Amino acid sequence: MEWFELLKSILYGIVQGVTEWLPISSTGHLILLENWLPLGGGASPEQSSAFFSLFMVVLHLGSIMAVIVNFWPELWPFRRQKTLAASGLPYDKSAYISLFSDSLFLSRSQLRMWINIVIAVIPAGIVGLLFDDFFEELFYNPFLVAIALIVVGIIFILMENYIAGKASKITEMDQISWRIALIIGLFQVIAAIFPGTSRSGITIIGGLLFGLSRPLAAKFTFYLAVPVMIGANVLKLFKYDAGVNSTQLVVLFVGMLTAFLVSILVIRGLLKFIRNNNFKPFAWYRIALGVFVLAVAFAGLI
Repeated sequence: MEWFELLKSILYGIVQGVTEWLPISSTGHLILLENWLPLGGGASPEQSSAFFSLFMVVLHLGSIMAVIVNFWPELWPFRRQKTLAASGLPYDKSAYISLFSDSLFLSRSQLRMWINIVIAVIPAGIVGLLFDDFFEELFYNPFLVAIALIVVGIIFILMENYIAGKASKITEMDQISWRIALIIGLFQVIAAIFPGTSRSGITIIGGLLFGLSRPLAAKFTFYLAVPVMIGANVLKLFKYDAGVNSTQLVVLFVGMLTAFLVSILVIRGLLKFIRNNNFKPFAWYRIALGVFVLAVAFAGLI
């Protein structure tokens, strides 16, 4: 039984690692998986729901750790003078703010990027903090998730048709203004309200709409996920008041590790793919998944 729970935790970790970063909605996939292959982790029936919520938090933290590992040089703004050249960053002292001594510098470019990230996460952070449980109870059901999958898939196709043949106006992180960051953050609110929208998908759409290149839109989406997912899931972690047994601890660790490793591969693969391709394959997949979720929901299978 314990081995079966571990195998299920690996499967959940794979699904989370793949679907969190591709714009195809992790929620839509996890609804199916949760109904067809529930995860107990050795918990009693009355504890299973609480443990599953904890397990989802751990999976998300594993995924976000992959972003931090993948993009650490871009995310960490502090550089020591002797390592600036080795880091590959331009060694121009005027581009850095000296802190404490002449040997420690804060990159102005990355400081501006982090200001934009903070601006972008404020709207979704407020909505999530105040209304997360309300919206989850109201909208977290197969029918509405399926509709969100289909609608956002159609929007992706329309967006790709709209920008086809047009040169991207914004190709570098430094070109993103605080106004554009705020607007992209408002797109993120849609994902906070409607499960199945896909946080990465809707923020990428917002970026493309305002002229970001596909790779930059995806990267900015990954960066936004760091404070959003850490904040939301740590808050849920503190709300968890049930205990865990030894089997559950192993299940949590295996699931988190799997989500972390798969996320690293998926993030790198997605950035490589979209250099020469568009998001239409993901859009068609979303539509097909949405139709499938509706079909099985009407059939009473979820």
